[in-house]
Amino acid sequence: MSRFQSEKLRALTPYTPGEQPRDMQYNKLNTNESPFAPSEKAIAAAAEAAKRLHLYNDPTSRALTDKLAALYGVESDEVIVTNGSDEVLDFAFQAFCDADVPAVFADITYGFYPVFAARSGLPYQLVPLREDFTLNIADYFDLGRALVVIANPNAPTGIALSRGEIEQILLHNRDNVVVVDEAYVDFGAESCVPLIKKYDNLLVTQTFSKSRSLAGGRLGFGIGCKSLIADLHTIRYSTNPYNVNTMTQAAGLGVLCDEDYTRRNCATVMANREWTVAELKKRGFETTDSKTNFVFAKHPSVSGEYLYTELKKRGVLVRHFTSERIRDYARITIGSREQMEALIKTIDEILE
Repeated sequence: MSRFQSEKLRALTPYTPGEQPRDMQYNKLNTNESPFAPSEKAIAAAAEAAKRLHLYNDPTSRALTDKLAALYGVESDEVIVTNGSDEVLDFAFQAFCDADVPAVFADITYGFYPVFAARSGLPYQLVPLREDFTLNIADYFDLGRALVVIANPNAPTGIALSRGEIEQILLHNRDNVVVVDEAYVDFGAESCVPLIKKYDNLLVTQTFSKSRSLAGGRLGFGIGCKSLIADLHTIRYSTNPYNVNTMTQAAGLGVLCDEDYTRRNCATVMANREWTVAELKKRGFETTDSKTNFVFAKHPSVSGEYLYTELKKRGVLVRHFTSERIRDYARITIGSREQMEALIKTIDEILE
């Protein structure tokens, strides 16, 4: 750090993204990307949009916003489009937290939440998951003034709450904004988007990075009541009104015009996930009940760090976390069947 860095940033520990190595070709199962290329409609739309890059992009993302609203059965002013779902989450921390309104989230969840809070000097409270990594909804009842943030399904555990359980949290926090981060919802969990018509304190966020194969495009969105979305637009117009570039808007619109392609890919990932879980269990692994495009697994005789290191030596990348409660686990992205078969073959070599 330089000698000019502000005091509030000196103690900040930034989020650590998954490895994107360039030293060799890996079977890359560490960052929950889709194994499938973007829809051809998305690619063609982005290529056409590239011809207009000399002009500013539409700051309202109007065509994309309208398409999302139609797809999810909401109004256009109940949708905000952002530069990845990280941006809408960041907007929510800025809009709905302050020195007297802390953020509340699980102790084991998406690692960006504490960074969002700490960067802006906002207080936050960690709520421990149960020993089996499930979330006790009663821990989130009647919290007092707070921003409640729940990744559903959770990461890195992969475990999901039902819509009914989320509704109970909403009912017990009528004066708090509840953010439900649905980055992985398309792989077997229930979306809470239908609840926005009943609860003016619900904000649902989703991303195009996982199920829609646009991780490199950086595109996300939020859905909530009109007043919540207006609050988020206030932050957006105060930071970066041109937040989603022309080609990404076009690619997003293209992939939304190809929902059959997205649904087929999700079905394939879920089938590959069930196959992988079965093969891991045959080899003595324990796994959580994943509703995502990854599995969270540990072996009784092989540490998470050892498995990660040995897999990497053999050209397979998975994600390992060092925090105490989950250091024995590896998070394994679900790729193509060929990728998963190669993973299992490599694990067999390690276990031998």
